Amino acid sequence: MKQLTKFIEKNSSGKKVLGLFILTNVVYTFMLTVTIPKTMEFSNGMKLLDMMPTGYDWDYVSELLTSLGENGRLTYLTNQIPVDMIYPLLFGLSYCLLLGYFLKKLNKLDSPYIYLSLLPIIAGIADYLENFGIIRMLKSYPDLTEISVKTTSLFSLIKSISTTTFFITLIIVLMILGLKTINKKNN
Repeated sequence: MKQLTKFIEKNSSGKKVLGLFILTNVVYTFMLTVTIPKTMEFSNGMKLLDMMPTGYDWDYVSELLTSLGENGRLTYLTNQIPVDMIYPLLFGLSYCLLLGYFLKKLNKLDSPYIYLSLLPIIAGIADYLENFGIIRMLKSYPDLTEISVKTTSLFSLIKSISTTTFFITLIIVLMILGLKTINKKNN
């Protein structure tokens, strides 16, 4: 806990957190508006695996990769995945420090609440593992294995759960901080 607290304490200045937050969301917006739509042009309306928070099964992956065709699979591999190899690091770091910044404002940085700032890092690691699984499936298509699909789907699910839990936590922390600020002004 001390190492994590020290890291957040050292790196959670307002300017640094804001800069990372902006950079993270620029990359995310680029994926949402450029690389994902470019890849989905080949998918016949099917969602990409990165965008399926509840996971997927062998039939879906097989149908998607067939639907994408050779050009779509290549686009997924050479356009979407490279950008998505930058994003998890930015997401994990940015949102870990963002939550740390707000916990510091609440004087809760030296409490067990600090562990909540690991949620975005868990999500980032799961995102990388999901990406490696997607790369493997794209490269091995049509020879998909049930185990690679299930494992990759599990990492998609872990990414989704940890991301959702993080944002719920962030909202609660912001509400507490808002109430604390209002009470301070009223006193």
